[in-house]
Amino acid sequence: MRNYARQPSGVVDRARKLRRDSTDAEKVLWAALREKLPQEKFRRQSPVGPYFADFLSFAHKFIVEVDGGQHGEHTEHDAARTAMLEREGYRVLRFWNNDVLENTDGVVEQISLSLREREGAAKRRKGEGEQ
Repeated sequence: MRNYARQPSGVVDRARKLRRDSTDAEKVLWAALREKLPQEKFRRQSPVGPYFADFLSFAHKFIVEVDGGQHGEHTEHDAARTAMLEREGYRVLRFWNNDVLENTDGVVEQISLSLREREGAAKRRKGEGEQ
């Protein structure tokens, strides 16, 4: 709970409700991430600023969003949200519900590739990749 210490009142309850009310696609992706990428530590519905990230890796500063049809109508809001998260140093990767449900393995593979790219970039910034 220490990560919620500086959050406004009600954040913990809201996060719990969002986890309880997960979409089918979120449930499928959560199970797949835990099975196929167990070494990666993701949190579900974790608060980041005024938003809740569907799946968040603090270690990689990486967010996965699973979007339903309503997001097709809120592109400006999603763009502003993504921009804010990126300013905070997060990489945001978005998938549609139907992509997760119809091609779960492909989605997990894309997440894995993005995590490896992010890890490689972090090592290069620290000079660990130099010979």
